[in-house]
Amino acid sequence: MFPVRQPWLCKALGCYDCCIRCIGAVPYPSLVATLLCYAGMALFCGCGHEALAQTEVLVETYFARNIQDYAVMASFIKYFQYVIYGLASFFFLYGILLLAEGFYTTSAVKQTFGEFRSTQCGRCLSLTFIIVTYILAFIWLAVFAFTAIPVFFLFNMEQTCHKINILAETTPSINQHAWICMDARQYGLLPWNAMPGKSCGMTLASICKTSEFHVTYDLYIAAFCGAGITLLALFLYMVAATYNYAVLRFLGGKGIR
Repeated sequence: MFPVRQPWLCKALGCYDCCIRCIGAVPYPSLVATLLCYAGMALFCGCGHEALAQTEVLVETYFARNIQDYAVMASFIKYFQYVIYGLASFFFLYGILLLAEGFYTTSAVKQTFGEFRSTQCGRCLSLTFIIVTYILAFIWLAVFAFTAIPVFFLFNMEQTCHKINILAETTPSINQHAWICMDARQYGLLPWNAMPGKSCGMTLASICKTSEFHVTYDLYIAAFCGAGITLLALFLYMVAATYNYAVLRFLGGKGIR
């Protein structure tokens, strides 16, 4: 990976100086971005996969009586879980490619060894990676926003349960809090003709106390954080790659090729 054209150079400089030169050619921003990307995708894919499975259990148990009411949602969950497998594989390979491209551009920019020069093909390849990464960042921004929807739903559900518990403790009437409901149909999880489609009063409060609810909530929060970390990694990739490409163009304009 390092552009060492003359092995005798390392012997002449000494092992320590050679190692310093090699370490200086490491693309630390790209390396950090790769680690962040892998960590974010691990959180998003792993926790998102399990959160979707838990969501199906919650809806099937508490919000829908007929299997036809949540058949569309179950199909969506199944297909999206396959998409998660593809995303994990794609970002694993793309992270390796971006890290390799970072090694190339960093070595070219720093001119670590005098024999190494960037080529027109190399600069074109770097530009291609920049464009693809920009497109992925915008797409992943939409994924990040989409991931916030289940977190928002479960957060509202938890706050509603908290309000019900307060009313149950402060009001003597058992029907005082029966009108407080969470309707899954309003969030598009179920069709409008689904029965019951909503949960109210102490029934809703009891759902919030189950382990399924807390596990699903925590998994969606972790998946949301994973999507944010991945988005941060893509922005870091863009900044590092754009800077390196701009310097390469500057060197090319000065006649250093």
